[in-house]
Amino acid sequence: MDSALPQAAAEAGCHAPREEHDGLGFAFAPVVEQDFEPMLALRIAALRDSLERLGRFDPQRARERLAAQFQPQRMRHILRDGQRIGFMTVVPAADSLCIQHLYIQPGEQGRGAGAWALAQAKMQARAAGQDLTLSALQRSDANRFYLRHGFVPVGQSDFDTDYRWQHARAEAPC
Repeated sequence: MDSALPQAAAEAGCHAPREEHDGLGFAFAPVVEQDFEPMLALRIAALRDSLERLGRFDPQRARERLAAQFQPQRMRHILRDGQRIGFMTVVPAADSLCIQHLYIQPGEQGRGAGAWALAQAKMQARAAGQDLTLSALQRSDANRFYLRHGFVPVGQSDFDTDYRWQHARAEAPC
């Protein structure tokens, strides 16, 4: 299975991420066009509470946003013991690799899958010599998660906080 994240890093000759982590059974699996509906349902489940806190929950808007960014070749399902529990999308940006989506089913959150997927993306970024960037919905629990994993806030919009993880800073000696 080709589990390179993202395609740009694979094209640059970077190594594919490991598929297992500490015996917990995590792996990536490819995404195909027919996966849109289950991925939409997962995204809605993962974001619903945060969007409702902001008064922004709208299933039609969620569908439109995912459809606009649906790129199966740059997306990977996150599996635990062969079961789909989340997905991740990493795309090349002007000066970084951008994590557009990292969603884990609510019942699976806090059990290591997000940290494993993020570690794989960091490995790809290091290999490509690039930083990672992302945006997280304000007042979402995801903000604490990204801060814990070394991301630094670099901007804010009406509803999102923008983050950057710097590969050079992560590799600097103590």
